[in-house]
Amino acid sequence: MQQHKILMVLTSHDAMGDTGHKTGFWLEEFTTPYYAFKDAGATVVVASPNGGAAPIDPNSEAEDAQSESTRRFDGDAELQDMINNTVKLSDVNAYEYDAIFYPGGHGPLWDLAEDPTSRQLIETFYYQGKPVGAVCHGPAVFRHTRSDRDEPLVKGKRVTGFTNGEEAAVGLTEVVPFLVEDMLKENGGLYEKADDFTSYVVTDGNLVTGQNPVSSEACVNAVLALLK
Repeated sequence: MQQHKILMVLTSHDAMGDTGHKTGFWLEEFTTPYYAFKDAGATVVVASPNGGAAPIDPNSEAEDAQSESTRRFDGDAELQDMINNTVKLSDVNAYEYDAIFYPGGHGPLWDLAEDPTSRQLIETFYYQGKPVGAVCHGPAVFRHTRSDRDEPLVKGKRVTGFTNGEEAAVGLTEVVPFLVEDMLKENGGLYEKADDFTSYVVTDGNLVTGQNPVSSEACVNAVLALLK
């Protein structure tokens, strides 16, 4: 793989509605793609709407949520430093990068889904023909993105993302500002899914979406395949 430069975008939002619980980005959905890009020889830059420290969802640090990549992260002071010092999204120049990737966690439902800078970046990457990847709640970022015909970007495209059933299973249907599955369908996306909490990834052109946390490895591999 040639020396590609990848932009990974994390949430800055750490509050789970008004429940008093914390949220943020889901650690494994970041670490697995990050190391896949890195091990393929890419340079990775991590950004967030506010810049600075990006909040990790505490639930994703629980023992049963750990994986090979999260354990690698535990011993990676350089990457931990990157998470605490993310680049501010408004300082990013899309033309310097070869792909953009959005990990999930519930945080993006509140900030990245509504962020005009994020929206503009996605549209720029997409119309340059560069891979745009998002996994689990990451596809929330397509809530307001538009096509060159001023229609929802996902309209008529095969997509996936966290299912209504998965949201119900984690008990947050009434807490989140919107359901990813419903939003993608309402925007005209050709929504697909596998059984809840099984790996499922859809590639349509240069748009790559993964259904849930266990889809992160297949999702990043699909993005890497487009970069080849």
